[in-house]
Amino acid sequence: MNKKIMVNVLLLILTVTLAVFPLVYARDADFGGADGKAEEVIAEINSQYRPWFSPIWEPPSGEIESLLFVLQGAVGTGFICYYFGYLKGKKKPERD
Repeated sequence: MNKKIMVNVLLLILTVTLAVFPLVYARDADFGGADGKAEEVIAEINSQYRPWFSPIWEPPSGEIESLLFVLQGAVGTGFICYYFGYLKGKKKPERD
């Protein structure tokens, strides 16, 4: 196998391991986000506080909400990386 491909495969395995390990290791953990914690603190400070608006659509579960959040981040990262790759590829023929 090509050395470059081997390095990429190892990096992919490492990334997947880092993503899955916390889910397996801490099965009963609450993976809540910062929004929920902030809402709790605000309620403690001012019990009369009411949000200015409510969401248009509530996902059926926290897992789906997390999935959509991660998907949004992945798509954004994909666009940014594509753009940088495009710029680098555009400059390469100018150097040759």
